[in-house]
Amino acid sequence: MALLLGLDLGSTSIKANIYNEKGKLVSGGSRPTELFHPDSHHSNWAIWEPDNIWKAVTNAISEAMSKVSSKEEVKAISVTGFGMDGVPVDKSGKWLYPFISWHCPRTEEQCNRWSSSVGPENIFMISGKQVMPIDTVYRILWVKENYPEIIENTYKWLLIEDYINFLLCGAVATDYSMASCTSLFDQKNRKWSAELLERAEIDISILPGPLPSGTVLGNVSAEASRQTALPQSAKVVLGGHDYHCAALAVGAFVPETVMSINGTWEMILQSSIMPKLENTVFKNGINVESHVAKNMYDIVAYSVSGLMYDWLRNTLCYEEKIEAGKNNTSDWAVIKKKAASAPPGSNGLFFAPYFSGAGSPHVDNRATGAFIGLSASTDKSCIIRSVIEALNYQFRDMLEAFEEASGMEAGKIVATGGAAQNEVWTQNKADITGTTIEVPAIEEATPLGAAIISGIGVGVYKNEAEAHASTYSVSGTYEPNLKNKDLYDEYYPVYKSLYPDLKSINNSIYEKFRK
Repeated sequence: MALLLGLDLGSTSIKANIYNEKGKLVSGGSRPTELFHPDSHHSNWAIWEPDNIWKAVTNAISEAMSKVSSKEEVKAISVTGFGMDGVPVDKSGKWLYPFISWHCPRTEEQCNRWSSSVGPENIFMISGKQVMPIDTVYRILWVKENYPEIIENTYKWLLIEDYINFLLCGAVATDYSMASCTSLFDQKNRKWSAELLERAEIDISILPGPLPSGTVLGNVSAEASRQTALPQSAKVVLGGHDYHCAALAVGAFVPETVMSINGTWEMILQSSIMPKLENTVFKNGINVESHVAKNMYDIVAYSVSGLMYDWLRNTLCYEEKIEAGKNNTSDWAVIKKKAASAPPGSNGLFFAPYFSGAGSPHVDNRATGAFIGLSASTDKSCIIRSVIEALNYQFRDMLEAFEEASGMEAGKIVATGGAAQNEVWTQNKADITGTTIEVPAIEEATPLGAAIISGIGVGVYKNEAEAHASTYSVSGTYEPNLKNKDLYDEYYPVYKSLYPDLKSINNSIYEKFRK
């Protein structure tokens, strides 16, 4: 039986998971993804060190391979990850400047200037992208303006997954879903946009050629084999952007299935046979992107989510960690229990979940977080529950914008990602939205989706439908509690007012502390 490796470059960790043809996890390895802040004059600037990323990749793969008895059974590997962040390399393959992380705010000036010149709607109607300072075009413009000699010496600007593929097999390419992250891709024709490149004064030659996901790039090189223990017979197959790969794993490659994936970011995704480059989609802060599924597009709503739950755990839940240690359980279990003990509405405490700006439908990188409604009746349980409720209110806000943009009501949503394994969070999501939530029996859909792509690429599966039928099963289904839904329908307008009411305050805070 063939084994397939999905390599997931996550913002928190890098995971190498090896699966059999039925989608069962055979072995895995992981390493933390380290974020660096090397500029003492700009403490909020953030980068990924390319050598550090590659070391984490090789160590994660080596760990996974060490648990496989017959290395030659690993037939293919595909890479997936978080998208926009790229690195310029010279003709020898040496990187010239580190990855500017999506956490980094340094490109706001370039974003505002170029998007105003080209026009946000025009950018969307060509590329399908809302204006986001993290997109690749603004990173290239920043380097061009600050280090023009680097751009002069750049052979290719490789997105992070493309860079790892290059180190694995020497091929220079990107896929359609990754190209969609750049704000330079012509979605209708699936090629680089001559108009957008001309407006940005970027030479098309520095961009890798876009190809369909599932394209075989080549065999694992001798050097990559030495560093990872992958056999040289294994094929490197072009993967794609993380949430598109997850959508493949849960069946969201047909329009009838709507996916919510909740990790650091939460995305809502629905596929389409045509790119919906329409005004309603643009006005609702939705992206139109190319899917990793063959000949498919999708629309995507997005907001940062799990990052704030991690912040809650690491910043405010020290006592819960101590309690967990005493009771030989996880701090997550204690945190969930406390959230469940608080009443719906958290005794009037609301949380504005904008730690990294606002996503769909507002798209505002200057939005900041806040707790509103603190009182003497606020305890730790209410604080914890208010964060979960806010992230699910945010989901409902995205979902409503998404449904208006798609013209379809989501009757059932397939939820995956870390938060989907949290039964308190997922039940609350069903209650707040009034929607049935299906959770697949897949702990990590993203690396599985990458592995499936590799399997399609080398012929283990004929197509997406066969792969899905071979690997998918349901873990559980959450129906909304109608009593709680009625309460949340009453509270939801309060949440909706937070963003507009705090907008001017957030802008002032951003000007003084975030720039």
